[in-house]
Amino acid sequence: MEPRASHVEAVILAAGKGRRMVSALPKVVHRICGRAMVAYVLDTLAELGIASPIVVVGHEGDQVRAILGGRARYVVQGEQLGTGHAVIQALPLLEGFAGTVLILYGDVPLLRSETLDTLLAHHHAQGAAATVLTDLREDPTGYGRIVRDTSGNVRRIVEELDASPDEREVREINAGTYAIEAGALRDALRMVQPANAQGEYYLTDVIGLLLERGHTVAAVVAGDSHETMGINSRRELAEVEAVMRRTILGEVMDGGVTVIDPATTFVHAGVQVGRDTVLHPGVHLEGATTVGEGCTIGPNARLVDAQIGSRVTIVASTITKSSVDDDSRVGPYSNLRAGVRLGRFVEVGNYAEMKNATIGDHTKVHHMSYIGDATVGTGVNIGAGTVTCNYDGRAKHATIIEDGAFIGSDTMLIAPVRVGREGVTGAGSVVKRDVPARAVAVGVPARVIRRLPAAEHPVPEPVE
Repeated sequence: MEPRASHVEAVILAAGKGRRMVSALPKVVHRICGRAMVAYVLDTLAELGIASPIVVVGHEGDQVRAILGGRARYVVQGEQLGTGHAVIQALPLLEGFAGTVLILYGDVPLLRSETLDTLLAHHHAQGAAATVLTDLREDPTGYGRIVRDTSGNVRRIVEELDASPDEREVREINAGTYAIEAGALRDALRMVQPANAQGEYYLTDVIGLLLERGHTVAAVVAGDSHETMGINSRRELAEVEAVMRRTILGEVMDGGVTVIDPATTFVHAGVQVGRDTVLHPGVHLEGATTVGEGCTIGPNARLVDAQIGSRVTIVASTITKSSVDDDSRVGPYSNLRAGVRLGRFVEVGNYAEMKNATIGDHTKVHHMSYIGDATVGTGVNIGAGTVTCNYDGRAKHATIIEDGAFIGSDTMLIAPVRVGREGVTGAGSVVKRDVPARAVAVGVPARVIRRLPAAEHPVPEPVE
């Protein structure tokens, strides 16, 4: 059976300035659970098989393009003259198309593909020229009303500012999503006039024109009012975020993850969490983060674009654009900045900070340490308060600590510098020169005082 969307084009209206958002950004690029709200609309259309919709941009449209990239085709609405005027801008890209045009708003991110499929199915079953998605609201304030005749047929859609007192009492609202036959849409848009209080070309007037010419206009009531929630203010942005967050956490829990307190747990769209992982209160999993199986995350941990292996424990720490391999532990109160790669069975103590560093298997980095622009081998012990002094005021320099080294507490490693395999630094040393393998360096500045025999207990080999 041919899918219903096989002869469907989609137009997304995303040109609005969103004055009530009080923002320099286009409204549709404001983020919900880590993603621009308009991106969710494109995801929904992709599920229907509509891979390259037309997006009508206007205010700061380059920002919309930057987010959506090649996922869409773009037209510009230079003047904000209403929704009908916005769709007119898309007509050149619809020239010659004879199917159904699906029109959606870019600020309605909760709409599901199943609902759109139902809308299209009803539209085709009724042989309608247009079908409107509607919703029933206890408080319809701010929305256009659906006016039906005594037989239940759609007679008119009226904007609130143009509605009579009786029409404002109607609870069925226009959800802003339409399926309209392309030919009927073109014909009606040619006749739309700005005969309203705002002097704008309303898309809703297309429905009136189709009815005047005897066309069938159908309507489908959305099954869940959350789906039709539009965003016009920061308050509404927060309301939609709350709905989306509950949905995401539900999917996470259905996948075998324990969420101790959903009210204080924040997971972005697209984050992957393995089964038997436990998310404690105050956890934030953001961006392209992945977490393996059997982990303990939190309380109070923030992971941003982080790749976490299995059986990892992260307590009250921040990890950004970094990776932690299996069976390692971070925190509490540690900060792994961009470019950190921890191996297996690594321990990072409290108040440690790292950036652009690779840490080998079985290595321990104790509290109050700073490790930056460094490569640290396997089985290394880094004492509390150790600092890799990587910046000389002009450039960053690298520190290399080889397998099995023992770095005493409060050691200052003045990069560029290398500590050889199984090398040792004394507490409080300031190391400005390379320390040979199995040598002991102490003092300020550090000097080699003796060499050690080969270790009786060899350094653990990296875990494959």
